[in-house]
Amino acid sequence: MQHLRARPVASILRSRPLFYRSLATPAALPQTYVEKVVQRHAVGLPEGKIVRAGDYVMIRPQHVMTHDNTGPVISKFKSIGATKISDPRQTVFTLDHDVQNRSKTNLAKYSKIEAFAGEHSIDFYPAGRGIGHQIMIEEGYAFPGVMTVASDSHSNMYGGVGCVGTPIVRTDAAALWATQRTWWQVPPIVRVNLEGELPAGVTGKDIIIALCGTFNKDEVLNHAIEFGGSGIASLSVDERLAIANMTTEWGALVGVFPVDKVLQKWYELQLKKLDLARFAFSGPKTSLPSASSEHTRLSPARLADAFKNPIVADEGAFYSKTLTLHLPTLSPSVSGPNSVKVATPLATLAKQDIKINKAYLVSCTNSRASDLKRAAEVVRGKKIAPGVEFYVAAASSVVQKESEASGDWAALVSAGAKVLPAGCGPCIGLGVGLLEDGEVGISATNRNYKGRMGSPNAQAYLASPEVVAASALAGKICGPDTTLSNESGPRIEIVEHAAVASEESAVPVVAEPLLPSFPPLFAGPLLFAPQDNLNTDGIYPGKYTYQDDITIEKQAEVVMENYDTKFASLMKTLKAPSTPQRTGEGVLLASGYNFGTGSSREQAATALLSSGVPLVLCGSFGDIFKRNSINNALICVECPALIEDLTKDFGLAGKRNAGGKDGEGTVQT
Repeated sequence: MQHLRARPVASILRSRPLFYRSLATPAALPQTYVEKVVQRHAVGLPEGKIVRAGDYVMIRPQHVMTHDNTGPVISKFKSIGATKISDPRQTVFTLDHDVQNRSKTNLAKYSKIEAFAGEHSIDFYPAGRGIGHQIMIEEGYAFPGVMTVASDSHSNMYGGVGCVGTPIVRTDAAALWATQRTWWQVPPIVRVNLEGELPAGVTGKDIIIALCGTFNKDEVLNHAIEFGGSGIASLSVDERLAIANMTTEWGALVGVFPVDKVLQKWYELQLKKLDLARFAFSGPKTSLPSASSEHTRLSPARLADAFKNPIVADEGAFYSKTLTLHLPTLSPSVSGPNSVKVATPLATLAKQDIKINKAYLVSCTNSRASDLKRAAEVVRGKKIAPGVEFYVAAASSVVQKESEASGDWAALVSAGAKVLPAGCGPCIGLGVGLLEDGEVGISATNRNYKGRMGSPNAQAYLASPEVVAASALAGKICGPDTTLSNESGPRIEIVEHAAVASEESAVPVVAEPLLPSFPPLFAGPLLFAPQDNLNTDGIYPGKYTYQDDITIEKQAEVVMENYDTKFASLMKTLKAPSTPQRTGEGVLLASGYNFGTGSSREQAATALLSSGVPLVLCGSFGDIFKRNSINNALICVECPALIEDLTKDFGLAGKRNAGGKDGEGTVQT
């Protein structure tokens, strides 16, 4: 029996570095880009308060998007007594995840969401229109100089257009609907410099694969990233969107690019496309605002202001770290298998003759018109290898029309690509074309966690659209250019900056009493999952995420299924409480670092609670998981020293990520 005595929250916070604050900081100090944008959206600040990293603030974001998870958000919205959407123009619904599911249950769920949108005059985009994040960009809900959030972990993508995009969770979304605001702690901010120009054949996807695989020691975990450097000007906006999108997998909460001339030219073209869309789709049911509308979306006036008076970081603004990646040293790279923290030069993998069964050109990461064009150039006039299934889905219906008009879509289909509707599909592990036991897949998506795209016994690699297309033709992992031979890693640099001690350091620590209902003691058997980056797909598989009728008892039966199929039965043998407890009794769970990384699914927290886990102890947590845990009263405690000791005592050879001493995924200590 393990016992852990609760420690006053104040003393826990005070024991952390000086970065952590409780209120906005009163000081006329230089601000970063992120701090300035958050300052614009902060509400209720005392006069003269300057937002700084570490501050807890109430924010009123420009927009908030929910997708297939809108159903549970509606339930939460009603459960808190709300009856009216505070600002319908702030709210956006996009149905995009389970769009291949034509069952009566799913169609009824979609109809319910659409009816709620109509009742409250909320902008609504039905299944087939595209992936929510792409829609947020195309339709002008996320744009330079504003903060826009979504109940999805890939909200970081909005940073590709200079918008501070960050994920929230379902409870936050319900609060935003009711009040237009929610709480947020401004993360520590990292400067990432991309220097020089990319060599021929190297893409923006290769940049983020290299960043994830090279800076793979949690350097940016739960941080906000501001990109800069001489290499930015040579990156297209589509490449920036792909990079910003995958800063989520890198561990960041924000990944934002500067507002520059490249972005300005791109937006001039986007506005023309919007005008054409208004002309083509105008009518009584359209959600497209007119150019003179008072809607809070992007308008010509807002765009002009964004570039006439651009937000820029102040000289001398504080960054916790500066990371530098020298682009000329990059080569085409591949992520995996089953981890974004492993990046290998394509030339090295090509020599290994890795046969593939499936290839994917889908998702909000790399399925825009430019991505489809680059893949089409590789396959045009050729055929997909026998035995390989090549799946293609556009990021949106607008993207697909553009690709069809250019002839790129036809080239992909003629080569043998199997077309899927615009939506998330295989990327989230839903619909047809998933990886089966023993199969190998290569994808242009953002996440290759074990079991995410199908069987946990499959292997998934990530790469650029060109590499995915070339691999589909060859039936093995390779690139379109067989002469590539660079097998060396990229040149990188990292500098950590020491913060100037504030007056807070002189404030004496004052112990605060526990809340009356907070357990003074947590007691029970201790299980240890010796794994870093144990993600939400491992904790609660994606195939269950959008089944809104799953009970908490069923959640307990499938918890940790993609990580350890024996976990749920082990919990039963330990006679863990079948319902969440508030006594501190249950089975205590310990794991490695960055626990709960990945998607924003709330069930990762509630499934653990439902199985009888009241407390999780880890080296560190993914911020979105921690936010879900706070909202559902699953207690999370960071104990790096404890995790190091458990690893030495119960890990195979005392090493991290090697499993238990006997190879088991979960160790009973």
